[in-house]
Amino acid sequence: MKKIYQSMLLSLVAGVAILYSSCTKDGSGSGNGTPRISYVRVTDPASGDSLLVGAGQGNLVAIVGENLGKTVEIWFNDQKAVLTPTYITDKSVLVTVPTQIPTEITNKLKVVFSNGTTLEHDFKLEVSEPLIEGMMNEYALDGEVATIKGNFFYEPLTVTFGGGKTGQVVSLKANMIQVTVPAGAQAGQLTIKTNFGETKSDFMFRDNRNIFLSSDPFTGWWNASYVVSSPGADDPAKINGNYIRVKKLVGAWAWTEIAGGASDAMGPISKNIPDEAILKPENYNLKFEVNTKKPYTSNQIKINVGLLKENNDAYKWNPPIDTKGAWQTIVIPFNDVTKSYGAPLSVSSIGYWTRLMMHGPGDLDADISFDNFRVVPKIIKK
Repeated sequence: MKKIYQSMLLSLVAGVAILYSSCTKDGSGSGNGTPRISYVRVTDPASGDSLLVGAGQGNLVAIVGENLGKTVEIWFNDQKAVLTPTYITDKSVLVTVPTQIPTEITNKLKVVFSNGTTLEHDFKLEVSEPLIEGMMNEYALDGEVATIKGNFFYEPLTVTFGGGKTGQVVSLKANMIQVTVPAGAQAGQLTIKTNFGETKSDFMFRDNRNIFLSSDPFTGWWNASYVVSSPGADDPAKINGNYIRVKKLVGAWAWTEIAGGASDAMGPISKNIPDEAILKPENYNLKFEVNTKKPYTSNQIKINVGLLKENNDAYKWNPPIDTKGAWQTIVIPFNDVTKSYGAPLSVSSIGYWTRLMMHGPGDLDADISFDNFRVVPKIIKK
């Protein structure tokens, strides 16, 4: 395989060299004239119009010009590329853009020659701006270390919370950031900035939009006793006022109502689901926070949202999950929820039926808490 790859590269070098082999007045064949870069292009000689002003990490490019035969180093920004002498001719140099992300951005490639002279050429490293996919706990408290998932997270990097507060980055990988939530952080989008761009999250930190099941105050028909308003030493910490905690043995197929009721029992909160979510559920997510002090490994949790009356067989949120005593944000495409009902939803001006219950196979020694049930857009429109 290695021999085949080398043979292909040699063929490309030869093709580029042949394609640009016209003589110049300063003796390009000898390599003693003044070096010059004409352009950078893809390495396929058949792609004559594929000139480049930039390329991504790890891409193989051909630097085409004159008197390049004495090249000893090539730099992209502040990162040095690996050169193979076989791929260096007077007319072209084949080189792979370094995969290491630069810390100093010049948008230049620099060629260093054996006599110490250098030649620069405008060339941009094409790296995506940060991609934010989600947050492990959208309701992380001030001082807690929050985990953000995504991609293209490169130093130097800043994470700015609502209210303009910047968090301290604790750990950084290309696809994950751990950052301390700053004191005074407010509800709002996160902003992540690198040398390659700036991105705002499509979710809201501490999102208080469209909450349809809350305990501030408790409303509904069932189990006000599950509401935790003054956490003790054994209780999870509050993340947004009161929350629901179910700590009991739940038998297989036992009807265990947790919270909910008809729209008039739930009160004004039952009207918080947007009409657009009812009409276009594919554009929305169902989200809530959960905390398991004991793993949720059996039985079944059923969630009714956006209905005009109860549906005892939908939506089923199945085990397992174990947050190990930490709060975690659950994200479920709202379209998945509505499909489970077997019929389209209808807009209601008086609100919607709500139900959270346990009913399923297997006994469960439950110790599970819930908060902030909400239906929110997948994308925040600019």
